[in-house]
Amino acid sequence: MTDAPLTGVTILDLSRVLSGPYCTMLAADMGARVIKIEHPRGGDDTRAWGPPFLAGESAYYLSINRNKESVALDFKTPDGRALLGRLVEKADVIVENFRPGALDKLGLGYSRLAERYPRLIYVSISGFGQNGPRRSEAGYDAIAQAEGGLMSITGVPEGPPVRLGVAVADIVSGMFAFQGLLLALLSRARTNRGQLVDVSLLDSVAALLTYQASRHFATGEIPARTGNRHMTIAPYDTYETADGVLVLAVGNDAQWQRLCAALGLETLKTDARFQTNAGRVTHYDELRPALSEVFRSRRIGPLVESLKREGVPCGGVRSIQEALSDPQIAAREMVETLIHPLAGQIRVLGIPTKLSDTPGAVRTPPPMLGEHTAAVLESDLGLSRMEIDRLTSAGVIGPSAAAD
Repeated sequence: MTDAPLTGVTILDLSRVLSGPYCTMLAADMGARVIKIEHPRGGDDTRAWGPPFLAGESAYYLSINRNKESVALDFKTPDGRALLGRLVEKADVIVENFRPGALDKLGLGYSRLAERYPRLIYVSISGFGQNGPRRSEAGYDAIAQAEGGLMSITGVPEGPPVRLGVAVADIVSGMFAFQGLLLALLSRARTNRGQLVDVSLLDSVAALLTYQASRHFATGEIPARTGNRHMTIAPYDTYETADGVLVLAVGNDAQWQRLCAALGLETLKTDARFQTNAGRVTHYDELRPALSEVFRSRRIGPLVESLKREGVPCGGVRSIQEALSDPQIAAREMVETLIHPLAGQIRVLGIPTKLSDTPGAVRTPPPMLGEHTAAVLESDLGLSRMEIDRLTSAGVIGPSAAAD
């Protein structure tokens, strides 16, 4: 097996919480060396987020920080900034998600560092971007979902707007930031110059609107909440069964015919109103009750099996426990086990991008706060043990963590 794709790339991760750490986890999974810079007192905010905690380690933090090294360093102090500057010299990429302008005040903004290190790639994730009238506002996932329009189309028509069950604005921003990081590396290979990668939560949510935005552009209509119903495909919705919730995703007329045959719905199959997808969308208010009556009398397990046999796209709404216990998830190595020095055996999600020749890997557990401080300062910067002890005593760096 050859090296992972990002082997040899060093990333200084100045980010915290979710968007930045998710980006750097994706990079670390693919072989990049990620040095996570954390404040000696408390570290990444998510270390305190809980319960649940495992032996004092936040389950939230454990979910997005594997394969990284933790250096506890206060770069708001002169000594800390000097140390960070020496680490920047050795880095290919910086990732940060401070409010725009905050790092400029410390001499750590893109413009200053790009002058000194023209090959440096500088990834900035913020709530509203590095320019524009709202650039200085703080970014929060829920606000981005709300003000980016996503929340307005999530939920049932008669209910309130609903935030998605995961922090999708943060996560997709991390994905776009990782994409930008990779593109900047490709560009640097040709030009020998780094660049700024500017990603915002608001932009990321707006980019997710895709066909809903296009619908608005085409018609002027303002998309509204439709629950689980698809507005341009039918039947593409959820239906109550005798013991669960069925999801149907009938995407074409042939699948519709197979659904009717599987359920013995000859009347619906031959009804002129439902012969085409456009007809089924137009007459969905008449179609849904007829389907609902049939599904309410069936048990979810046998129903899904019978429909799948006939080639009808469907599934059951499952809990997270049920989903992660699926043999297909196991076969795809989407749940991995690691040994953490304090928490013991922990499970984390696997890598969704499978590469045949240069795969990534889940190698090391999420680091304890400052676990690698001394090692990095010694091996990368050549500091002596005496100097490390002095900086620790001064509060510039944190003591290297160790399991009891």
